[in-house]
Amino acid sequence: MISAAYIAPRLRGESSILTDMRFYEVLMGIAAIVCSVAIALLLHRTRAGRALKERVPDRPQRRILLANFSFVVTFAIVRAMANLARNDIGPFHYVEMGGLHIHHLVWGILLLLLVGYGWLLEIGNGESDSSAFMGRLMSLLYGAGAAMTLDEFALWLNLKDVYWARQGRESIEAGLVFLAVCTMGYIAARAENRGKSGRGLRG
Repeated sequence: MISAAYIAPRLRGESSILTDMRFYEVLMGIAAIVCSVAIALLLHRTRAGRALKERVPDRPQRRILLANFSFVVTFAIVRAMANLARNDIGPFHYVEMGGLHIHHLVWGILLLLLVGYGWLLEIGNGESDSSAFMGRLMSLLYGAGAAMTLDEFALWLNLKDVYWARQGRESIEAGLVFLAVCTMGYIAARAENRGKSGRGLRG
């Protein structure tokens, strides 16, 4: 028979795990979603939203721009929070379940899967205000998910936790490559649209 003396320490351990799960890694996922919703609301039927649409009338360009913004901000915040957790500063701690560290790339992958499924359903592709809101939200969540996933690129490349090792720089390099590709895509799309406008005026 299992004694109370055996069960109590495990219950305390489970409580400790749940307490740790409230901070750092879980906080990243929640913060990414909350911030994305807040920014999408800030751009919904506001002067800022109208200004963005006037400056960047092409929808794919706006999505790339928002994804880039979300990626840079999330990547920087995740790095800062990881450093705080490493040094046990404030309420930030690593998440562990039975000795298994739950990395924040898990939340990044879940966000990417969510956004991908949403785009399969063509969420945010309509012309209504609510569709425009969802399109912006999806773009912001995509950038946040990509940031949390690529921030641990070195881990899924080397199949071991090298976040603070020398190989950990591969994550930063991967993030810069992703940002560069998105930025080049934005610039190329803008140049193409300007070219079409110019040909239209000449015609």
